[in-house]
Amino acid sequence: MKSMLRALAGAAVLSVSSLGAMADTPKDTLVMAHKIDELITLDPAEAFELIGGEYLGNTYDRLIKYDLSDVSRIYGEVADSWTVSPDGQTFTFKIRKGIKFASGNPLTAKDVEFSLQRAVILNKNPGFILTQFGFNKDNVAQNIKATDDTTLVFKITEKFAPTFVLYCLTANVASIVDSVEVKKHSEGPEDLGNKWLRINYAGSGPFKMMQWKPNETLTLAANETYWRGAPTVKRVVLRHVPEASTQRLMLEKGDIDMARNLTPDQVKALQSNKDVRIQSSLKGAIHYFGLNTKNPNFAKPQVRQAIKYLVDYEGLGNTIMSGIAVPHQSFLPEGMMGAIKDSPYKLDVAKAKALLAEAGLKDGFKVSMDVRNSSPYIDIAQSLQNTFKQAGITLELVPADNKTTLTKYRAREHDIYLGQWSPDYQDPHTNAQTFAANYDNTDATKAKTLAWRNSWDIPELTKKTMAAAAELDATKRQKMYEDIQREHQKDSPFVIMFQEIEIAAMRGNVNGFVMGPSYDNNSYHGITK
Repeated sequence: MKSMLRALAGAAVLSVSSLGAMADTPKDTLVMAHKIDELITLDPAEAFELIGGEYLGNTYDRLIKYDLSDVSRIYGEVADSWTVSPDGQTFTFKIRKGIKFASGNPLTAKDVEFSLQRAVILNKNPGFILTQFGFNKDNVAQNIKATDDTTLVFKITEKFAPTFVLYCLTANVASIVDSVEVKKHSEGPEDLGNKWLRINYAGSGPFKMMQWKPNETLTLAANETYWRGAPTVKRVVLRHVPEASTQRLMLEKGDIDMARNLTPDQVKALQSNKDVRIQSSLKGAIHYFGLNTKNPNFAKPQVRQAIKYLVDYEGLGNTIMSGIAVPHQSFLPEGMMGAIKDSPYKLDVAKAKALLAEAGLKDGFKVSMDVRNSSPYIDIAQSLQNTFKQAGITLELVPADNKTTLTKYRAREHDIYLGQWSPDYQDPHTNAQTFAANYDNTDATKAKTLAWRNSWDIPELTKKTMAAAAELDATKRQKMYEDIQREHQKDSPFVIMFQEIEIAAMRGNVNGFVMGPSYDNNSYHGITK
């Protein structure tokens, strides 16, 4: 079986060494150059990276989804319909009939029950999206229950706005797995198939996973029995090509069909190529860096303020990030309810020096930054290295693949982490919770938000954030998020710089690639060649 998969992948993927000759990709296969070094796991209950989200969005179904052109409109996917009790705490979903997993097993309410219970019990990185409703391993069986093959009852134990609950069920962690298949590979109640599903597949989406070779390729095959119709392309191959210049060369030669990580210069150079088409979309993803307050220097508010004045926002926006991002300094992205456009910071070395002196650090200090070893991250880091130096701060860059930097960040072992964050669902609480809530600052907590990763202990702000999620009045709720962001801008250990514009460059014969507000909305289903 493994040799067959290698042969199939090999037929679709061309090595970089073949760039010297034109080589069209197979007609039934989409070959895409992408950065997939951050892909750590394929399990929906565990995956919490951007590329993992895109994979899950193309391979698994969820109860509900939202309209990409109007994210306020929620509609049923696996759920045919639903009702909400008068107190807003019991959601009853009727499951659509006739859906089958790629294995051939029918999808029923029992699979939905197993999938959601499993995510709560495992409680991996994205588990808090569900556990925040009061679920835990001891009570989840009573509160998430299939009463028959077509009915699921989802009863939350905490009060939240019903729309917020529904948006959470559009997140990757709520993907529905084939319970029959996963149980075959479970190593017990503590595993629930996690070890197997980390490298295997058990979904009902338009594509199924064929082969994953970490830091090399991810190969997907069309699910010919997909309930909404089989995809036109029979395979999609994501090839790890971290260098933008190599992606561009492969695209121009026809060795790949699509390039996903081009720099502004590469995009500009391709615009005159009649064989290439550029597609773009404003994403909810934001570029930021986090300061770990375990570092005693970053525990000082004046130092956190000073760092925010040591970023050349304008210069970066006009060069490195030109065309691939827009300036943005708050944790809610443009287009989401409650987002603000305040930009209180600009490069001001004199002000930063004064704040450092006030903190007792007039001579500066030394600190390290973990950064992904590819553009634009390493380019941003080098700019920061230069502006930090002007205020006496020596910044040591620690470049690595994103799997390494993320693992270190999640363990709170960094000084500064430079990266990207994308919303898990289209409700403001998704970013508010992770940037402005820290439920338990101890190392043992399961709710490992970004505020927790940076050791920012904020009980009062956490209360405000949770109150906003429970507010039923939309106008009041929006104002609460606006206030939280402004407080966050002043004191937080987060330096938020840009909101991403995603760019995809593709051969002229490629059509139908959908780019949504989040990475899990990027859809391969309608692609044609």
